[in-house]
Amino acid sequence: MKRRKFVFLMGLATASGGLAIACADNQSATTPNATSPTSSPASTTAASPSASPVAATGPLEKELVIYSGRDEKLVGDLIKQFEQETGAKVQVRYGDTAELAAAILEEGKNSPADVFFAQDAGALGAMQKAGRASQLPPSLLDRVESRYRSPDGKWVGITGRVRTVDYNTKLVKPADLPESISGFTDPKWKGKIGWAPTNGSFQSFVTALRVSQGDEKAKQWLEGIKANNPKTYPKNTAIVEALSRGEIAVGFVNHYYLEKFKQENPQAPVDHHFTNDVGSLVNVAGVAILDGTKHPNIAQKFVDFMLAQDAQKYFATKTYEYPLVSGIAPEGNLKALNGIPSQATAIDLSNLNDLDATLKLLQETQVI
Repeated sequence: MKRRKFVFLMGLATASGGLAIACADNQSATTPNATSPTSSPASTTAASPSASPVAATGPLEKELVIYSGRDEKLVGDLIKQFEQETGAKVQVRYGDTAELAAAILEEGKNSPADVFFAQDAGALGAMQKAGRASQLPPSLLDRVESRYRSPDGKWVGITGRVRTVDYNTKLVKPADLPESISGFTDPKWKGKIGWAPTNGSFQSFVTALRVSQGDEKAKQWLEGIKANNPKTYPKNTAIVEALSRGEIAVGFVNHYYLEKFKQENPQAPVDHHFTNDVGSLVNVAGVAILDGTKHPNIAQKFVDFMLAQDAQKYFATKTYEYPLVSGIAPEGNLKALNGIPSQATAIDLSNLNDLDATLKLLQETQVI
């Protein structure tokens, strides 16, 4: 997101209740094809992705309005499939997650939106803190581990997006990679690092660093990395490409960029490294049902659909994100979520909404 646009949104958000949310990440946009998923009946097993059908309190309505911060190329076919399954007419307003969140707050109770589909937990946390997210039933919440959903039951993650330190395997030995993200402030990494400070996913990571370790530690980390003369890129894709060329040795990115890159460049000498702290933050794309919904039953059915096995497999194979429902493996050689080193401090992802302070810190340290 351009800076001017962001400032506008921050002003609007502040006027609407103190919202400060992450800009949308430059998501890997893989166009769905004819293999788009079909729905599956609910399973009777509690641990199954299709378990616990929605506890509808009445017949399904025939209309649904979704504000989607996820690109149409990522979720359009899934939504069409939902329409075919339910017979409902779905209206989707696509846009930037931050813009849509600000729009919902500005529209207030007059918002036509039933569901907010965000690609960042911070935006969902902002909806929760503004009192705009409805309580979700346990039949939906319990399909996802507690760390990937609102502790208050106001939103639920659909897919996982993991921060990694990708590295060129010809330039760096795995044993030389530090276990903590703070290890990259060591002068031995000088001139070897790539980052994208204006990218939304990087800024969400810095927000998580602030939340988990405090502003002063986050400032020290930024200053330490800056002292190592990192090469700056506009987005994660450019970092992965630079890694493949050996232009840099390590880069701070989200995991799916490399997964997508390797579909066309399987021999690229680049691999993931997961640090044992917030450097391997698992953020989520997720949904909230808005408090003013006029179609609560079909809205719950939509969440149920996105947490079903076929939709979860779709995300694993088409966007290379992590399924969050147990029993569905990630695509390729990706390490399972429970195999990623645990974060030193548990983070309530709802608290990643405070991007305003993150941007101020990035400016204070002259990183942006």
